[in-house]
Amino acid sequence: MIKRKDAPFKLGQIKKVEDYMREHVGVGESFDVDFREIILLKQKVHLYYVNGLCDSLIIVELLKVLIAINDNEHEAEQLPAIVKNRLVHQQFEETDQLDKIITDVLSGLIAVFIEGYDQAMIVDVRTYPGRSPEEPDTERVVRGSRDGYTENIIENTALTRRRVRDPRLRHEIIKVGERSQTDICLAYIKDLADPKLVKLIKKELEMVKTDGLSMADKSLEEFIVHQGLNPFPLVRYTERPDVASNHLFEGHILIMVDTSPSMIITPTTFFHHLQHAEEYRQSPAVGTFVRWVRFFGILISIFLLPFWYLLSIEEQLLPEMLQFIGPNEEGNIPLFLQIIFADVGIEFLRMAAIHTPAPLSTAMGLIAAVLIGEIAIDVGLFSPEVILYVALAAIGSYATPSYELSVANKLARLAIVITTAVFGLPGFVAGTTLYILALAKIKSLNTPYLWPFIPFNLKALLQILIRYSVPATETRPSITHPKQKR
Repeated sequence: MIKRKDAPFKLGQIKKVEDYMREHVGVGESFDVDFREIILLKQKVHLYYVNGLCDSLIIVELLKVLIAINDNEHEAEQLPAIVKNRLVHQQFEETDQLDKIITDVLSGLIAVFIEGYDQAMIVDVRTYPGRSPEEPDTERVVRGSRDGYTENIIENTALTRRRVRDPRLRHEIIKVGERSQTDICLAYIKDLADPKLVKLIKKELEMVKTDGLSMADKSLEEFIVHQGLNPFPLVRYTERPDVASNHLFEGHILIMVDTSPSMIITPTTFFHHLQHAEEYRQSPAVGTFVRWVRFFGILISIFLLPFWYLLSIEEQLLPEMLQFIGPNEEGNIPLFLQIIFADVGIEFLRMAAIHTPAPLSTAMGLIAAVLIGEIAIDVGLFSPEVILYVALAAIGSYATPSYELSVANKLARLAIVITTAVFGLPGFVAGTTLYILALAKIKSLNTPYLWPFIPFNLKALLQILIRYSVPATETRPSITHPKQKR
């Protein structure tokens, strides 16, 4: 990793500044790193900026204003003060740190150097290429706002501020990555968020040592929570400003990464990954029903397939009225391998759907359902019941709001199927128990993963099971250690 060092000269020596920028930043080599020299009151003034990250119209207007100084001013010794007053922009600062200036220029700001003046003037004229705010595909609701976060961190802070007009909302920018200098924004409400957690996250961010965050928020997450081999998500992601704002009001902390539309919410528990905005866009009764159906789907995605397999291999466990459960014929392939092949096959289809262009996705679905599914049953590769229960487990996975949790639960399901195949009923019981114990052992930024189930908190648990009306849930969750309970 390379660390840039400040130049051993004063910024007023703009010829040396130009040589330094040519050697270290690529002025004259990189076509997008632009340099402009103008003469104001017989003194040289240099401007540096990056094409594509700046608003060209604003730069043209600034140049017009600066060049007009030659017609309207005559005191050359006052040139720095004159230029400062003519740079009419709401975001302006001066600095003598060349390393910071280079980072700002490469971030889309414009730097102005004046001959003989040992400060550079920085004007924020950036306009990042990107899309307009749209509803996220993975968090759609029937009724509700249709805007979503984008890859532009400035737009994202504005979308949050629009919903949280609290003067105590803080957006703190930190740069991470020796080479990438990626902007990270820490968002929290000062009189709600736990100061110890804010300090802990800042400490973790300062300890990040890497060239760059190529995968943006996901790369940063792995530095912060130290997940290791644990497959379960330790932070929650959202692309909806209303969801993020609601968590801010509860005392959570948001971490925004430039170039990513996903916000990291922390601290979070297992049950945070089971929530969805749709529950809060319906009446409390309907929201509770939707929540229970979702919980049922998630339980199906984990336990239905191994439980059916257990009943199929140990028929003595079935009461007489349920003797129809289980395949009527053994088939050409052992039942265990059928389940594994079918489950992995579903994963193939999921990956193919991601990489298939939208106009071809319908055709791919027909191929999967008719050609593969039907023919596989006809030739004896799979029994119909295997396809049925694997499909139900897959639908339960898709009902899980958190994609990361659904994949982790799929791994847990396969593990329980394997222990059941090896040990039978004791294997199923042991696999299920180990799954729960693994969740109970996890902590995310010192937060118990199974709260409020472990440690037990009845009031909070009821709020998870039942969608109360908003006036009845004014108390903030204690797991975030908010400075104000209400």
